[in-house]
Amino acid sequence: MTTMKLNNNRVSLVAVVAAVVASLITGLAQALVISDHGGERPGDRTVSAKLFSDLEELARLVDISYCVGSTGVYNPFKCLSHCDEFEGFELITTWNTGPLLSDSCGYIALSHPPYAKRIIVAFRGTYSLTNTIVDLSTVPQEYVPYPTGDDDDDDIFTTSDTATTKKCDNCTIHSGFWSSWKNSRSVILPAVLHAKREYPDYQVVLVGHSLGGAVAALAGLEMNLRGLDPQVTTFGEPKVGNGEFSGFINAAFGLSSSPPASRHRYRRVTHVNDPVPLLPLKEWGYASHSGEIYISKLSLPPSIDDLEICEGDEDERCIAGAETADLLNHVITQTTAPAASPLLSPQQQQLAGEEMQMQMSLIPAKYRLWELFFSHRDYFWRIGLCVPGGDPGSWRW
Repeated sequence: MTTMKLNNNRVSLVAVVAAVVASLITGLAQALVISDHGGERPGDRTVSAKLFSDLEELARLVDISYCVGSTGVYNPFKCLSHCDEFEGFELITTWNTGPLLSDSCGYIALSHPPYAKRIIVAFRGTYSLTNTIVDLSTVPQEYVPYPTGDDDDDDIFTTSDTATTKKCDNCTIHSGFWSSWKNSRSVILPAVLHAKREYPDYQVVLVGHSLGGAVAALAGLEMNLRGLDPQVTTFGEPKVGNGEFSGFINAAFGLSSSPPASRHRYRRVTHVNDPVPLLPLKEWGYASHSGEIYISKLSLPPSIDDLEICEGDEDERCIAGAETADLLNHVITQTTAPAASPLLSPQQQQLAGEEMQMQMSLIPAKYRLWELFFSHRDYFWRIGLCVPGGDPGSWRW
């Protein structure tokens, strides 16, 4: 009897030890997975230090795209913006198809060690917030993923480069964004495919600001279908298409699944008071997609605590929480104060100016066009100036 009790105790002890060891192994495995994701857990809204650093760097890289079409970007990687901060980068090409919404502008560069091995494609946005808002009212058109039967540009690709067509049922997109991608596609895709063959271990990274973010979304979708597995990051990206199209993006980049690794294949960065991610309107048949990272601080520079990872397509705790009819009406109709009238005396002009200032102070800050303009530009840096870098805080005009 005593022997049986001892054996039972030994069995119980062994079972306890085994359970503890299994628990430790499970915990260690989970810790390793979390470590690979930069300390983030599924459902965690906090941004890791690595992700914050990556986004800040990409904001500088997309700012460089505004030099294309103005002062220029030159070999090996020179410009008036942040180029000197990326010593060792190699410019592949630039493109500029024109100034219209249907045109596109940007550059392609190689990021060599000690930087991460990347093929970077940067898409420039537009300069005018007002024109952007007007342009976003375009009627949507049907979206058919590449390659299609009427694809006139597919003769520039070899058979091995051709993707398998995937259906996007009932998908519509902004016609201007679609035209912009089609106009630049014949320049971008051959350069990226050639670079990928020469540097097969380099990751394809797309980054875009404003309307350039919408073009980056369409480019990223096609490159994803072609098996290039790109990472896409956008700043102030407008809504590209309808709900079905947004679901297509979510599925293509795994944005609906919970692991942070898949969610970070597409990062859609938004900023408080930026109206562009809220446009075009839902009433016009447009919807946001997942992958949002929200910057809640209005002024530059943000800290890591000012960023959070959002959930779903339209997280009310992020930019979607600011979507109201009044906001968008003010964005479209509000203009800056009129110039002083020559019929008024200096004293009357001063009183009129004070009255205007008082009236404007009664309008919430998010409704003031110039503050909306800054909110659309201020993503870690003031994007779109193409000037030598400096203290971000010094650019608050």
